[in-house]
Order: sequence, then C-alpha cells, then structure tokens
Amino acid sequence: MSENRTTRRSILRAVGGLSAAAALGGGSVLATASAAHAAGDGFGLRIVDRNESDPRMWYYRFATDEIGWDPGVNVLLPDGYHTSGRAYPVLYLLHGGGTDQDFITFDRWGIRALTAGKPIIVVMPDGGHAGWYSNPVSSHVGPRNWESFHINQLLPWVEANFRTYAEYDGRAVCGFSMGGFGALKYAAKYYGHFASVSSHSGPASLRRDGGLVAHWANLSSAAVELGGGSVYGMPLWDEARVSADNPVERVESYRHKRVFLVAGTSPNPVNWFDTVNETQVLAGQREFRGLLGQAGIPHEWHEEPGGHVFRDYMFRRDLDGIIARLRRA
Repeated sequence: MSENRTTRRSILRAVGGLSAAAALGGGSVLATASAAHAAGDGFGLRIVDRNESDPRMWYYRFATDEIGWDPGVNVLLPDGYHTSGRAYPVLYLLHGGGTDQDFITFDRWGIRALTAGKPIIVVMPDGGHAGWYSNPVSSHVGPRNWESFHINQLLPWVEANFRTYAEYDGRAVCGFSMGGFGALKYAAKYYGHFASVSSHSGPASLRRDGGLVAHWANLSSAAVELGGGSVYGMPLWDEARVSADNPVERVESYRHKRVFLVAGTSPNPVNWFDTVNETQVLAGQREFRGLLGQAGIPHEWHEEPGGHVFRDYMFRRDLDGIIARLRRA
C-alpha cells in the first residue's frame, strides 16, 4: 500500500515544542556559484562565523534582522561535490523542538552516515527551541521570524552559493516532530517551492482535540522561545494564521507532491510527554491521511512501533524516495 507506518518526538517535552521544516522558491535556472565564498553575504544575511574545512559538512552562522541572535546552518554536501561540477537537488531538513534540539541535532543522529553516497545536498538550519517555523504574533525577546529567515533569506542564499537546481523539482523539505510540522506547513504555504514533503512524527492538525497542538505551540514558544510571547496569540488566536499553517486545512496544496508520513503507535507508558506527543501526532496524521485519501492525493504513510523518536531506518527509506522524486544530479 502506498500508505504504511512510523514516529516522532516532541509536542510535549519539558517545555520544548515539536519540529518543523523550511524553504523558498525560485526559477528553473541552475545556480552557478561553487561555494559560499562566491556570494558571501546577501539576501539580508551576513556571515559572522563559518567553517568549510570538512569536505562534506560546512557550517555557517548568520546575522539577520529576522532573528534577534545569530542562527546557525549546516550544509551537508554529497560525496564528490567539489570535483563533479554537477548541480544537485536540495533537502531542507528541519529539527524538532526542545532545549536540546538545534541545527546540529541531525549531525548527532548520524546524518552524515545516512546520506553517504547519496547525490543530494542537505541543509539543516536553526529553527529555535520552540520556533515552530513561524513568524510569531508576539515576542518579548526581539525578532524570532524563523519562517522569513528560512524562506526569504536562507533558501535563496543556498541557491546562490551552491550548485543546486533552483526550481520546484530541485527541492524537498523534511522534518522531525516540530520540524515535521514545519515541513508540512512550508510545503503547503509555499506551494511552488518543494516537490517532496516528509513528516517524521510531526503533527498535521492544529485544531483537533480543542486545538491541543496550537495551544502547545503557544505555551512552549512562550516558555523557551519568545519570553512570554506566542506563535498564534494568547489568549485569543490569530485564526487566519492558524488556518494558513494548518495542514488539514490546506489539503489541496499537497496535490502533485510526494508526501511521506511517519508516526509511532506505542508511546512509552512511563513517559507522559512521549505518550501525549505521539498520541496526538498519530491522531492528527490519521486525520490528515483521511483527507488526502478523500481528495485522491497519493501519499505514503507508516505507523511504526514505539513513541516519539527519530527512526533512522524510516529516514533511509524516505531519502531514497526523495531522491527518486527530485531532479537527478
């Protein structure tokens, strides 16, 4: 069945959030710059730290008016990038929420080994501890406009500085937990930017069960991201923003895309954060899958034993599907 099973990791975690995804659009012209030295700064970004000594994992930290501190980004290059002269598709990989989650999370989880030999560039940006891949309604700690940073600045910067396919069929977005939500959100909201979207234990429904996920986004962001501010507004939501970000309200925006979903079926019974997180993720993804099915939109789904965790074997399967869907290097 084109619909199957898997998990996720962080809706309710010691006030940490979930995880989302990011991206932007472009034309069908191939970027010609060979490295970040070519354009350096630009698109509202100024490089304040960088390390390009590793043949595959390049690191950057940017100053930007969209974020009140200097967010980091890892760019994982494919084997042979420096000598091939070829252009590559790009996967924007979004981390989950929580005070232990950031742009090096996937590096700690072995992303280098998981992508070895794969003809794809993987961009892993900061998304905040509970940024929810959004421009918040309010912040008391300065700007935290993660959505604008990713879509309006980072994506065009990547395409100007690396050999990529700057087009719909050249980009995918994927994430875990909060990042899985972010991936679903970006793929729908910026329809022409990503040909493939994957959510590993990411919530797909903001309003179900009294709006539990939207409330959690507000509470977690207020606690660890926005100094008491909120993503969607408290006590009253900005309803238009919720609807614009809510995957189950944007079903038609997934048509003609590759859609890959994973959720866990057996959360840890002694960990209530895990239980609440993955229970809500699973319910939301089932709701979303039902709507996709009713609309006749193909999608692949997996429900896997276990709770809110990143499953490397599911990511391997997903990555092969991403590469098959995108324009070949």
